[in-house]
Amino acid sequence: MIDIQSQFDDRNIPIDKVGIKNLRYPITVLDKGSGIQHTVALINMYVDLPNEYKGTHMSRFVELLHLLKPEVSLKKISSILLQMKSHLNAASAHIEVTFPYFIKKNAPVSKIPGFMDYTCKFTGTSSAEDEIDLISEVIVPISSVCPCSKEISDAGAHNQRGRVELRTRFKKFIWLEDMIKLVEQAASCEVYSVLKRVDEKAVTEKGYDNPKFVEDIVRDIALELKADNNIIWFSVSAENFESIHNHSAYAQIISS
Repeated sequence: MIDIQSQFDDRNIPIDKVGIKNLRYPITVLDKGSGIQHTVALINMYVDLPNEYKGTHMSRFVELLHLLKPEVSLKKISSILLQMKSHLNAASAHIEVTFPYFIKKNAPVSKIPGFMDYTCKFTGTSSAEDEIDLISEVIVPISSVCPCSKEISDAGAHNQRGRVELRTRFKKFIWLEDMIKLVEQAASCEVYSVLKRVDEKAVTEKGYDNPKFVEDIVRDIALELKADNNIIWFSVSAENFESIHNHSAYAQIISS
């Protein structure tokens, strides 16, 4: 059969990224407590396309996913990036794997168990020189109490939910659970899936006693990361969905 994708293209324009986007695919990921965890990912896969080729072979991207078998780890992603370049005659390759990750979490006082879900993401790129760049990302829901509101109010202080996005590059493997724990410890208080009245009292009082601006949250996380010799780069952002304003509060730190 005629291979249309491999035919010559006379427009002489290379394409930076071409591939598939938002493919839903079952995977297993490493779980610090249980060994592995089954989940479902949204996967984007791209390669570059030289100017002389009309198109890439889209079906090969899906075929290559079976190389994960079906574990997703940074080591497997490094391997599949090289396979993408080889099978698709590309100089560079890129993959993004986004998935929900569940952690069992007990309420702070009643100890009733529940499951918190966190959005996590692995991003990998292989350059034309076969240099591999890997980034691990977690998106963590938090709660915060406004220090200014607490200081100027005769009673109470406004609080809100928010989220922190933490992306890291590192020398050695880092657990998703450890990234999530680092973020939660920097918030006014953690978020839980199950809370009885004694738990609501505890988290409300904890947050009130630990007010944080978004600036405080990202700075506290950055301090911890800068002190960790395993971390070679990070980006951390915090967004509070303000309860008394018609906008969000936002802060970001990107390491040099």
